Amino acid sequence: MTNILKQPRIIILAAVAGVLAGVGAVYVMERPSGNDISANLATGNSDQDKFCAAKAGTLQNLDLAAGGTVAAMRAADNPISLAHLEFSDRDGKKMTLGDFKGKTLLVNLWATWCAPCREEMPALDKLQEMKGGDDFEVVAVNIDTGDNTKPVGFLNEIGIEHLALYRDASLKSFNDLKRKSLAFGLPVTLVVDKDGCQISSMNGPAEWDSPEAIKLIEAAQSL
Repeated sequence: MTNILKQPRIIILAAVAGVLAGVGAVYVMERPSGNDISANLATGNSDQDKFCAAKAGTLQNLDLAAGGTVAAMRAADNPISLAHLEFSDRDGKKMTLGDFKGKTLLVNLWATWCAPCREEMPALDKLQEMKGGDDFEVVAVNIDTGDNTKPVGFLNEIGIEHLALYRDASLKSFNDLKRKSLAFGLPVTLVVDKDGCQISSMNGPAEWDSPEAIKLIEAAQSL
């Protein structure tokens, strides 16, 4: 697979341009990839947030595993619950990340007008093929406005076979992550553990079928 991280500044600028061109309502700013520790708004207002926050001291293995193409995927200093994050399945049925309880998730928000998103999609598909099952899933949520036509056409065009189509045409999921200082543009990717807690995140593309990515996922599954 072509190394999509050779020109990170160009890729970041492409992501910004794609977002501005595709959805005027999404506010995007150029910012280094990774987990913004000081801005992660884990306020502890709910029992679930308190439960997630208590995991902060147990995530060292994630940082040890985050190297190479996924070096920006740093462990959260303030894990928060994302079980409420809402989107729809291919048929329009409403669901949340809480519906995946018991699975470790790699959650990726993408759009057809985001060039880096499109480029990393085959790697996400390969990761799902290699690791997907009862205890892990890649949850790739498309945030194009409108109906399924564009995302389905794109996925069919590039031969995606293993990823389920999840959608949020309302952009609510992206804006929710933005308010929590977890999303600054597209793509944005998060690791969510078996309890619905966000334990790691990064902004920008990565080679998700690489040995480094597999190592990171296996470290997350072991927690």
